[in-house]
Amino acid sequence: MVRIGLYSEDRKLQQVLTSALGKEFQVALEHEEGNIHAMIAAGDCDVVLLDLDSNDKTLKQRIAHCRKFAESQVPTVIIADDGMRTLAAELVRLGAFNYCRKPPSIRELKAMLLRAHERCSLKRELRTARERLEEASRCDQIIGSSPQMQQVYDLVRRVADLNASVLVTGESGTGKELIARAIHNLGSHANHPFVAVCCGAIPETLIEAELFGHEKGAFTGTVGSREGYLEQAGEGTLLLDEIGELSPATQVKLLRVLQQREFSRLGSNKLIPLRARLIFATHADLADLVAQGKFRLDLYYRINVIKVAAPPLQERVEDIPLIAMHFLRQYSEQYQKFVGDIQPSAMALLQAYSWPGNVRELENVIQRAIVVASGDTIRTEDLPLNIQSESVLNIDDFHPINSFERQLRDYKVKLAETAIRDNHGNKTLAARSLNISRAYLHRLIRLAEHSEPDEPASEQENLDLESA
Repeated sequence: MVRIGLYSEDRKLQQVLTSALGKEFQVALEHEEGNIHAMIAAGDCDVVLLDLDSNDKTLKQRIAHCRKFAESQVPTVIIADDGMRTLAAELVRLGAFNYCRKPPSIRELKAMLLRAHERCSLKRELRTARERLEEASRCDQIIGSSPQMQQVYDLVRRVADLNASVLVTGESGTGKELIARAIHNLGSHANHPFVAVCCGAIPETLIEAELFGHEKGAFTGTVGSREGYLEQAGEGTLLLDEIGELSPATQVKLLRVLQQREFSRLGSNKLIPLRARLIFATHADLADLVAQGKFRLDLYYRINVIKVAAPPLQERVEDIPLIAMHFLRQYSEQYQKFVGDIQPSAMALLQAYSWPGNVRELENVIQRAIVVASGDTIRTEDLPLNIQSESVLNIDDFHPINSFERQLRDYKVKLAETAIRDNHGNKTLAARSLNISRAYLHRLIRLAEHSEPDEPASEQENLDLESA
């Protein structure tokens, strides 16, 4: 029920409106405009209904309040006598929803109140959708609807505006840099640089110069001064990936930077304030490195204020179709080769595979499949052999005690059944999608119908399969 905040000093009008509107609206009669403001602030008012009377002694104050109502997110409907019509029209121009003449037609007033509420609801929905779209555009490379990824999204949103240290953990290829970039894009540093550095890719002899910068002559071979990554990030975000690869000496210097929020270039005593936000990432177990004496405990506590764990792909199998189709669209456009779909049986193989390389490996597989695909759909034969062979063993009820020939036969039978289902029972189209003859498809169907689950494949059946 639409909630109306009614303000009028006309007692007769109060009685008429509360009686006439009370069955279809929830009407709250207030005697002070301040109470209406309180209702709006508390979210207890959907539409303000305001009576403007030319005989009102507090008319100037009423007009000021009306302008505030008009500026709020809650629509205002004005009831105005003949002397107030020009003013009411001006208030509508300033933001009020509409006005009606006094005494109002109850039917017209009801319709106006409903339209005001609908308009406000639509604006609210559009504003919410716009905010979600803007937020999604800032995290558009993080894909997934699984519960694990929803937890990641929620944590990213909560920490985005905090200046606390964030540690992103996860296996290689899980998208740790994308998570760090999303934190940057959603936070107050978004309009400043995002600088990503892989600590393990920089030689130990150069890592300090790369991080802190150096002055001319700071060490052999320097011909000029140079900003380090801490300066290059400015007021933005610096991601230090593979933080566990830092040497003990560099760990000490980084700890001091985090404690003092300042640093100096090599070869200089001038202190430079740290303005960037630091995010750290690792695929290693830092707690284990601490136990081994390879990573400082105090530094570990400094960087591990908020931990965001990127889940491995095999733990969110339901996200594989979304991610695969995202890469399919991206690289089809990049390679200017239209491949618009993935065969269901091929998608089943993708979901059954273990993905040791995680999302990065899936990206490479989709790129390769687009290149080798002969049509506009990725089929099972377009996938690498290691995915086909491993996925076979993970699909449904394959038994390791069975012979290789039995597993091969069962796999072919399952492909046939899947193709028939995908083509809505049309065996001709199913055979064509598998690039086999219709007669061979029927032989596979007969095998499925007459073989018991634990029955070994006969030698003749294997010969038939091999000769097809």
